[in-house]
Amino acid sequence: MSIWATLAGAAAGLLLGGPLGALAGAGAGGAIDLAAGRAANPERRRVAFTIAAIALAAKMARADGDATAAEFATFQRLFEVPQQEAGNARRFYDLAKQSMAGFEAYATQAAGLLGPGSPLLEDLLDALWLIAATDGFDAREIDYLEKVADRFGFDAAAMARIRARHTDPAEDDPWAILGVEPGTDAAGLRRAYHALVRQYHPDAHVAEGMPNEFIRVAETRMATINGAYARLTRPQ
Repeated sequence: MSIWATLAGAAAGLLLGGPLGALAGAGAGGAIDLAAGRAANPERRRVAFTIAAIALAAKMARADGDATAAEFATFQRLFEVPQQEAGNARRFYDLAKQSMAGFEAYATQAAGLLGPGSPLLEDLLDALWLIAATDGFDAREIDYLEKVADRFGFDAAAMARIRARHTDPAEDDPWAILGVEPGTDAAGLRRAYHALVRQYHPDAHVAEGMPNEFIRVAETRMATINGAYARLTRPQ
């Protein structure tokens, strides 16, 4: 079953409690009342991730005062929303985009459910940056993204690293992508590469609760890491 069909039936027995649960219940046409706390069940984590993504993406689009159709189209592309499920996705998105109110509570609950600073939250933050880039970055969107990152449990260094992926042209530097100093030897490159694979491989994120529909962001990041490693290790 797709994540969108799961959300449509959420009132029959899934997740979340708190503000995300309230949104899920409103979108599905019923109430959701399960305990808060970290969602250990993979299915619950999938739903928690998806509801948080919808809510925070919609409110991010509203941050500059105009939630555009182009931003929703980017959301649909990142989430690979099939045509037959577009109505489900749109219903949740439209509920969340009505105002900016409550985004801090959504972000805080997402961190509690998925784990502060977790790779899944980094995936989600990357997606929010990609949506913000659709019509050019606005100072209000940047402020929103920084506040969400703080609620997600990312420190200043992690926030700067994530932001640089989306705003700094120098981030196509393979040394920077692997997080190593220029001139690092082959063994150091290998260690750095394997550490990133363990952290960012899409299969690991799916096991942690990322919906298959959202795998595009993780795959793109992994391709960038693979490309950087190949550039630095290919014979000269």
